[in-house]
Amino acid sequence: MKLRTKYPQHVMEIEQLMGQLKMMKTGYMRLQRPITKVGKCCQCGTCYFFCPEACISDRGSYFAADLDYCKGCGICARVCPGNAIVMLRE
Repeated sequence: MKLRTKYPQHVMEIEQLMGQLKMMKTGYMRLQRPITKVGKCCQCGTCYFFCPEACISDRGSYFAADLDYCKGCGICARVCPGNAIVMLRE
């Protein structure tokens, strides 16, 4: 929720782009998947901004990837300042 009030224009642009990308599910391509440690997520939104597939969404108290669209690149885990996202092999 903090992200929407701090960067409303950016969030709106990303959500618009996400709507366009939702037509093509790409999750079947991944070799690993991101798992969010809910208690460690500080809701900074860094993963949300850096995700090349725009598949990360704000779940209220944490951010998490939509696995139907996540390709498992691991960028979200690498940029997370709180190490709240870990990549697990599928």
